[in-house]
Amino acid sequence: MKRVLVIAYYWPPSGGSGVQRWVKFVKYLSAEGWEPVVFAPLNADYPSLDPSFEAEVPASVEVLRGRIWEPYAAYRKLLGGKNASTQVTEISSGKKSWKQKLSLWIRANLFVPDPRVGWVKPSVKTLKKYLADHPVDAIVTTGPPHSVHLIGQSLHKALGTPWIPDFRDPWSRMYYLKYLPMTSRTWRRLRAQEQAVLDQCSTVLACTPLVQEDFRTQTKTPVACITNGFDEEDFLGPASEGDGLFNITHTGLFAADGNPFTLWKVLGQMAAEDAEFKAALRLRLVGKVDREVLEALSAEGLADNVVALGPQNHAAAVKEQRSATLLILPLRNDPEYRPILPGKLFEYLAARRPVLGIGQVDGAMARVLRQTQAGITAGWADETAMREFIGEAWQQYRSGGVPATTGEIGSYSRRATAHALAELLDNVSQNE
Repeated sequence: MKRVLVIAYYWPPSGGSGVQRWVKFVKYLSAEGWEPVVFAPLNADYPSLDPSFEAEVPASVEVLRGRIWEPYAAYRKLLGGKNASTQVTEISSGKKSWKQKLSLWIRANLFVPDPRVGWVKPSVKTLKKYLADHPVDAIVTTGPPHSVHLIGQSLHKALGTPWIPDFRDPWSRMYYLKYLPMTSRTWRRLRAQEQAVLDQCSTVLACTPLVQEDFRTQTKTPVACITNGFDEEDFLGPASEGDGLFNITHTGLFAADGNPFTLWKVLGQMAAEDAEFKAALRLRLVGKVDREVLEALSAEGLADNVVALGPQNHAAAVKEQRSATLLILPLRNDPEYRPILPGKLFEYLAARRPVLGIGQVDGAMARVLRQTQAGITAGWADETAMREFIGEAWQQYRSGGVPATTGEIGSYSRRATAHALAELLDNVSQNE
């Protein structure tokens, strides 16, 4: 069986969407003829934890650990303690204190390309020793953090092993970089790092078609695309009957710069016009939610309709998705978010509940929702589309039905994406 070294910062016990892509790939790769070996941090400062993912990793998989230094403890001390920040992300268009502005300048210009860059040199040293005695047929690095790709770049240069950098998000064209106060020198350095990775690797791997198209304009290296997906095993058995209420559910991080003000306005109007709708409506928010989102809901008279469950493990989030009446997926209100496909989208598809996406109607998410007939994407200010979509689900609910979708989604299963990855690894290992 061929062997692939996977270098990933986000790995159990990390929680969140960043860990799921490669936990699921690793889970199914051996059935496709590839034995994965994982290299992950020993002492990472993860923003969230979900130990339940550890059970997803086959016992046969070798997991190596390397120590990492990160600046986040110092950052929290600067801001006033472990729980000083209440924001989903500090890198946003929101107002910042002078301490936050200072910390962002330091982050932007002293840690290039990102604050995990301190993991690169010790990891290269450790892995060179390991690979001398335990060679592999291919190396995969998965970012963000994109500093991980610098590890693969060094190993590829030193050993000649085929190397695939996997981009779960864009690099220099990621939407939030414009909020970092980078100097022009820093920006040139970051762009040079990205270009070297794109040009020197064996094949670039993107996780959305639009990111794939973008990378193809930047390099002559082949660029493949394998999206995220859903694990059929997570959705076995009948869905929960729920509590009988009209549950509009969102799972995962809910950031202030993705606050769907128009949606809250529409729901507030519908609740004011229809006492039955007001009584039945529940907005179930599963995950960390920025304060501004809750304030916007309260401003529309919906505070009593909100059920803020806070961070939950993956199994609990899936249960919430499957028991929802409909699911909402507002993207961050930024034109540069157009190529992004949130990982939760694919689990929303598997939950078989209608999805109301909010974002660019010509973006990557809109393509998937149209293709699978799983829902619609409304523009951020499109009150009519939102009201009609919610109204149809409400009428079906009042008639005693459970809104559901039946489109073809098999190509997004984790088994299917693992098969596609194995084919890519076969091709790269044979041709280099």
